[in-house]
Amino acid sequence: MTDISSVARLSEPLKFAYWVPNVSGGLVVSTIEQRTGWDFEYNKKLARIAENSGFEYALTQTRYAASYRADKQHEATSFSLALLAATERLKVIAAVHPGMWHPGVLAKYLITADHISNGRTAVNIVSGWLKAEFENFGLEWLEHDERYVRTEEFIRVLRGLLTEKNFSQSGKYYNINDFTLQPAPVDVPGRAHPEIFFGGNSTAAQATAGRVADWYFSNGKDLEGFKDNITGVLASAGETGRGTEGSPPAALPSPRFGLNGFVIARDSEKEARDTLREIVAKAHKPAVEGFRDAVQEAGASTKDGKGMWADSSFEDLVQYNDGFKTQLIGTPEQIAARIVEYKKIGVNLFLTGYLHFQEEVAAFGADILPIVRELEADLARKNGFELDLSGTPAAATSGLVNA
Repeated sequence: MTDISSVARLSEPLKFAYWVPNVSGGLVVSTIEQRTGWDFEYNKKLARIAENSGFEYALTQTRYAASYRADKQHEATSFSLALLAATERLKVIAAVHPGMWHPGVLAKYLITADHISNGRTAVNIVSGWLKAEFENFGLEWLEHDERYVRTEEFIRVLRGLLTEKNFSQSGKYYNINDFTLQPAPVDVPGRAHPEIFFGGNSTAAQATAGRVADWYFSNGKDLEGFKDNITGVLASAGETGRGTEGSPPAALPSPRFGLNGFVIARDSEKEARDTLREIVAKAHKPAVEGFRDAVQEAGASTKDGKGMWADSSFEDLVQYNDGFKTQLIGTPEQIAARIVEYKKIGVNLFLTGYLHFQEEVAAFGADILPIVRELEADLARKNGFELDLSGTPAAATSGLVNA
């Protein structure tokens, strides 16, 4: 059994998100059947299914170039805004690249989307891995660690414009002079501003997340691998005084942790494993190999050889965010137990993907989430806490509010 980390939040229920399939081709680069759709009508129905199944967040992907079987894409921020308008409770996170956006323009978008959605907008800042997208747009492509220098500055400007009047910042990439955005974001209890997620696995990414991100997103990882990521992020956060006793009043709260996982839930473990084997056996080899060649810039090119995809095998890359590594594969009971093992090390949110989104998101909410909540409640009680489900989407129907 996994030891319980000092950063595990046992009284807080895990949060769940799903990848919005706003990019064609599904989430696995395989010819296996994927009953999904990248069009808005499919995604509108999916979003409503998700918010009625206990999901709190959805994440829209950002991709511009037709590549690696992602032949068609909808732009992330506009798609997110449409999903927000089509739902009532779901928080929608738009993925955005620094270098393609100015942080002031993004801040203004977030505030507008926040008012339209009554405080449900969020953003995922990703430094970018597809060199051709930047170069073919005529934009500067920075080397790996320098992209994170720009990203950190971008996030600092973004947060400043979302929270301060007469904000100024002079930096290497952005210079803001005495600027105030009006209106401010919606005043949501417990939230300082629209949440800022940040993704990356490298040492530079962990350090950046520790200093400036509200949430740290990681590609799929096994338990030991994600422990290392959490340690790296928290070490950086501690250097700035985040989340430490006696930290300065202006210090940010400690970052929280989100992990990607591809869910294959079946009636038996054998059936689930057979499905995984079929996905890999039917992989579109040229597309996977092309993706592998492209993402070497994101991982193996780092100074210490650590980062996203640096140690990913061909089989891992068939799910292009390493979702198989998290091993959410088996029966609902096995998957729920696996999820709670990750909670013990400090995971706060799971970002999930599926072969057949509408059906499997609904099944996750009906078959897996209730077991997760039971296991979480038991884990909390055994350690002197009570699981507080009063703020979760499923609280009204779960029967487990402070059970």
